[in-house]
Amino acid sequence: MPTIASSENEPHQHRQMAESFGVDAERYDRTRPRYPDAMVDRIVAASPGPDVLDVGCGTGIAARQFQAAGCAVLGVEPDARMADFARRGGLEAEVATIEDWDPAGRTFDAVIAGQAWHWVDPVAGAAKAARVLRPGGRLAVFWNAFELPPDIAEAGAAVFSRVVPDSPFKFPTTQKEVLAGSQMMCAKAADGIREAGGFGEPEQWRFDWERPYTRDEWLDQLPTSGGLTRLPPDKLAEVLEGAGAAVDAVGGTFTMRYITVVVTAAITATRTGAA
Repeated sequence: MPTIASSENEPHQHRQMAESFGVDAERYDRTRPRYPDAMVDRIVAASPGPDVLDVGCGTGIAARQFQAAGCAVLGVEPDARMADFARRGGLEAEVATIEDWDPAGRTFDAVIAGQAWHWVDPVAGAAKAARVLRPGGRLAVFWNAFELPPDIAEAGAAVFSRVVPDSPFKFPTTQKEVLAGSQMMCAKAADGIREAGGFGEPEQWRFDWERPYTRDEWLDQLPTSGGLTRLPPDKLAEVLEGAGAAVDAVGGTFTMRYITVVVTAAITATRTGAA
């Protein structure tokens, strides 16, 4: 799955890409990986109560996991197609970017964002979280970073760079690149939290896990990634053909190593009138 290639990119400014995932919300919900239960449990345990605001809730993947852990979740999602899907799954969801969303006096024990905070202005987003969090409340933003087997990663990177040479996204081919990409997003999130004020010093948590994939499962998930959602059908088909051939070459199945990284901080003062 392509990731942002350079720290010079500001993903939250690319609204067309940020709001492109709803092109196939059902596929997104079906194929995107979930989050470790241990991560959900730790965030819930570190929050003062069960009321959760899910920023960029998408189809409700993370929200459903927090609901299963006993939380009451409200989603905020800029893509109406994704929000509609989330509502059909039982999540209350409002259509807005978090920067423009009106909390209307509502407050929460935790503000979360799964695979979404890089689409948020990190300072404005943290300031809004500070505004709506109750005393002791917690902001927790998290991403699934993935590490493909080397042969599949190298083949995917080659076909992606050939088909989409000007894309700001790339396939990481080594664990070093995987960690560099996730650390870039974590650093931006932590800096935004510090600049917004009202929080204690951000912490970083890490959870390692694995998931097996068949060829068909991997090709079903790939079109949901930010680097591919807006590709013309012919170019997408070319990328998928190359990715499928790479999986075939290793026997048709592989195990993906995931690293779920969390940047989190507890509120120390309630901000009023924040953006």
